[in-house]
Amino acid sequence: MTASVPDAQVLHVLKSVWGYEQFRGVQQDIVRAVVGGENALVLMPTGGGKSLCYQVPSLLRKGVGVVVSPLIALMKDQVDALRENGVRAAYLNSSLSPDAAREVEAALLSGELDLLYAAPERLLTPRTLDLLARSEVALFAIDEAHCVSQWGHDFRPEYQGLGVLAERFPDLPRLALTATADERTRADIIRVLSLEDAHLFVSSFDRPNIQYRIQQKGAGKAGPKSELLDFIRAEHPGEAGIVYCLSRRSVEETAQWLSAQGVAALPYHAGLSPRERNSAQERFLQEEGLIVVATVAFGMGIDKSNVRFVAHLDLPKSLEGYYQETGRAGRDGLPSTAWMTYGLADVVNVRRMLAQSEAPEHVKRVEAGKLDSLLAYCETASCRRQVLLGYFGETLPEPCGNCDTCLNPPQTFDATRPAQMALSAAIRTGNRFGAAHLTDVLLGNATERVRGLGHHQLPTFGVGKMLPDRAWRNIMRQLVALGYLTTDAAGHGSLIASAKAGPLLKGEETLWLREDVLTPPSSKKARRSAGAAALGAQAGNLFEALRALRLKLAREQAVPPYVIFNDATLREMAERRPTSLAVLGTIGGVGTRKLAQYGETFLEVLRGPAGEGAALPGAAANSALLGILNRRPPSDEPPAEIPHGRLFGAAAQPGMADPEVAERLRELRRILSKETGHSAFVVFPNATLDALAERQPRSLDDLRGMPGLGEKRIEAYGERIVAAVRGEHPVSR
Repeated sequence: MTASVPDAQVLHVLKSVWGYEQFRGVQQDIVRAVVGGENALVLMPTGGGKSLCYQVPSLLRKGVGVVVSPLIALMKDQVDALRENGVRAAYLNSSLSPDAAREVEAALLSGELDLLYAAPERLLTPRTLDLLARSEVALFAIDEAHCVSQWGHDFRPEYQGLGVLAERFPDLPRLALTATADERTRADIIRVLSLEDAHLFVSSFDRPNIQYRIQQKGAGKAGPKSELLDFIRAEHPGEAGIVYCLSRRSVEETAQWLSAQGVAALPYHAGLSPRERNSAQERFLQEEGLIVVATVAFGMGIDKSNVRFVAHLDLPKSLEGYYQETGRAGRDGLPSTAWMTYGLADVVNVRRMLAQSEAPEHVKRVEAGKLDSLLAYCETASCRRQVLLGYFGETLPEPCGNCDTCLNPPQTFDATRPAQMALSAAIRTGNRFGAAHLTDVLLGNATERVRGLGHHQLPTFGVGKMLPDRAWRNIMRQLVALGYLTTDAAGHGSLIASAKAGPLLKGEETLWLREDVLTPPSSKKARRSAGAAALGAQAGNLFEALRALRLKLAREQAVPPYVIFNDATLREMAERRPTSLAVLGTIGGVGTRKLAQYGETFLEVLRGPAGEGAALPGAAANSALLGILNRRPPSDEPPAEIPHGRLFGAAAQPGMADPEVAERLRELRRILSKETGHSAFVVFPNATLDALAERQPRSLDDLRGMPGLGEKRIEAYGERIVAAVRGEHPVSR
């Protein structure tokens, strides 16, 4: 066990690196446990801050934090963000060339990394395990730990080999993290990863900024794609979102259709080539306002913080999957929407798919239970958030006020008699027909098919004329969802009265159903109730100017815009309008390095025309903003102190750097990289190069206190750095 670290030191790292004053929820308790050498199992919602629970301890413990991550995109995203914050991070996966992989391995062995991300397949190779055994490792973090379990919704067989970490490194803390895990999945995680002695930390699963909405298919004037388009245009125009569909064909058709309507949308599914999938993912991360239409193959590796909505055009497979997918919206804490359109055909399809599954019976029973829970959520007349949290064992005492059933409470009615009619129609027609035919029988529609089968002579013919066609389809959907009707395994869409229907048909129980089923709230009411504190004209204008600056900087550095600052940080800037580095540094998400690297550039926008009140017209706004972007004057305040020598330093604000000095330093770095075998970013990062080229230190004493140059680097490279600054051409030794 490692000696405890004072809370003040922990909070100093949190503020100086990530720009946050305090932890959220149970984060600090988790950090204390892991820093102290304890094992932990963490259940925390997507967007709840799981990554900080292992990133902060990795900086406070000796050695490198090793993170097991399932997807290449997730590793790259996290490493980009960490490097932007001044943390020495790298990844090992199949995307690296052999030379690049050897550079990372050399940095690992020499203790030049704070965090190393690796896929489970790469981590479990004898070579990598041997490298780790020869390195100083701080901890192991297994992200997306539900992948360990066959009961988890993203089962990855290779994850089951991670039990070797407990055998090979028994004295190092292991931290397993997931956003969703039922009791079976938790038990598997504990067993496979040998976490019997681990502390269990269960954060609230509530995401209060997400508004949950389910709309009945056909409630609008057109089909589900048109309903989706209406939703996007009314509530999220120009904002990033993810649309989930069940099939590849539906993904392609929906993406093409949205694009034809003027909405920027891209398809993503397993049938595309790796190049096409990578391109779609990169564009989604790098661009603002892009929508990806995808199967569930998309999303687990996405860390984009400003996804404003997640939409489902088809039913997901379980509440775990639904929760995980909707949780990709609003990771920055700003108001976002989880929207789904849902109908009778969806219920019939998922019931049929389960019946046709070749899985063992005990697996089918578990999956059937999960499906029942999902359908109960869809059909509930009570607060959706209460139902959703209840599934994960959490109680919400009062209705949330931010879901469709709270905003527009549905009416229920005694549906016992109509349900008996529908069930009787299914039985008397031989349990062989779908909803459309049964509805014709109930309404007394003597179609050619009804007459040809003699069903116009049945006692149930015409008994349901008191209700319209849509009402009968709603009733049948609820009967299927609740298990009174089931579907045939052959896939013909037949509705069959189940054994559960017996007591209802005999009058031994009463059934209440939703009357105005799945009617969506008005957009205006939904948006207001979502708690979207709309920015005023001045702050809104300033926010857009800050977004434009962020996008330009992100493109220059080839990183996603939210890696620079997320929307919540820009929103706070726009609302508070700081005019000094000191005040800017108090805004959440503005850490030491970002304050030094971007502070004056963002202050120029905050102090400029966009921050003074009047909204600039298009061309004038662009001209003023471009002038600010191109100036980048140097900071008149020194950068804040870096917390400790293991972090990359904060760069002095660029703008006065001598280009000739910068070029000599780049050449020196290339030479040192070849001599040492370390990658360039390990020798010293661009932030340090910029600071050196601007301040032009003339002695070893001048190097002390320079960002990114601790005593070890000064001792190794100091004289040659000073020589390069003075004008001596770098040479190899």
